[in-house]
Amino acid sequence: MLCAIYKSSKKAEMYLYIEKRDQFDSVPEELLQQFGKPQFVMLFNLKGNKSLKRADNQEVLQQIETKGFYLQMPPPVENLHKQFVEQNIEQQKGQL
Repeated sequence: MLCAIYKSSKKAEMYLYIEKRDQFDSVPEELLQQFGKPQFVMLFNLKGNKSLKRADNQEVLQQIETKGFYLQMPPPVENLHKQFVEQNIEQQKGQL
């Protein structure tokens, strides 16, 4: 099954997957307002040999079939300070 992938004009790394290009009828208006003007990225074969990088092909396919769309949220922001502190604590424990 081919799906159309769009990126958000308002939120970095947020993507919307729909069954047919430029047909947003199944996407709630409230979501489209928060998403901003969808910017077409590409068509993708969910049943093909290639896998999506940050989403499971089968899950995307299932949600498109049941809800009419799949929304890929941005990855969580890395807390570099927290990682640094945790690494230092582990190093200090290793020195004891």
